[in-house]
Amino acid sequence: MNLFKPYENCRLCPRQCKINRMDGSDKARAGFCGETDQLRVGYIGPHFGEEPPISGTNGSGTVFLSGCSLKCSFCQNHQISHQGLGAHAGLSELLRKLENLITHNHVHNINFVTPDHFSPHIFRLISLLRQKGLDLPVVFNTSGYQSMETLKHAEDYVDIYLPDFKYTDPHLAADLSKCRDYPQVAMDAITEMVRQKGFLDVFRTEGEIAKKGVLVRHLIIPGHADNSLNALTSLFLEFGRGLPLSLMSQYHPVRHHDDIDLNRFLSEKEFNNVYSHALDLGFKNLFIQFPEKNPGRRLSASPFLPDFRQTEPFR
Repeated sequence: MNLFKPYENCRLCPRQCKINRMDGSDKARAGFCGETDQLRVGYIGPHFGEEPPISGTNGSGTVFLSGCSLKCSFCQNHQISHQGLGAHAGLSELLRKLENLITHNHVHNINFVTPDHFSPHIFRLISLLRQKGLDLPVVFNTSGYQSMETLKHAEDYVDIYLPDFKYTDPHLAADLSKCRDYPQVAMDAITEMVRQKGFLDVFRTEGEIAKKGVLVRHLIIPGHADNSLNALTSLFLEFGRGLPLSLMSQYHPVRHHDDIDLNRFLSEKEFNNVYSHALDLGFKNLFIQFPEKNPGRRLSASPFLPDFRQTEPFR
């Protein structure tokens, strides 16, 4: 089987753009994701900004891939998802860097951020790591907008899924991510992830570092608390109160929006409204990212707004 053949008629994500991304072909061009089949990376290194069972004490070995199949207008990684920042990386080079992260930094896992549009390369890379006996948990850190076909292929390669569940409002999904079908596609994708791996294991094993399972993330968007209330209700109805859930308040305006609420930070009142709803629903496996108390600090350097032009993007 030619692992890289899907790039010829790309349907790796739900956009189903069917573009020939194979570099070297006369008809080759970038897909909706903004990338050809040439693997490009924005940053590789230990990351300490994930949830505690993922980052641990030594960090998560993150690979931030250039391009994105969703391209949310508020993306905090906009330099690599929208602006095309990143460098070409061959599989052998990437393999060496990951070996170094494992043997010298002692990271707890290998964490691929927005891997869908480069999944053939990622699957091959995971196989090469395993051949070398470097069998750390593999994390797929995703937008939630996943192709079922790609997800089923990922089952043999991935140990932990960190999907977003961004929207239940199709109009908001269309406005901010150009995908009206996001709510159903994402719910189906998360259902498949849970079928494959179950809930994140630390809540069952009482371990400190996750080895397997699913943790769902939800970012509260300023001015759209109703979307968050409905998202939490939908997740509760589908998966119950045992679903591991990470409630995030780190929204940071990165560009001007016509919707004035998107040009500000999340208010404490909005956050408390959504947080209270999560507690009322009875979610018992919660990670909570409380808003900064000092707005002035948020307007300066934010640890959640990386600068991929720097050697160390995360301050």
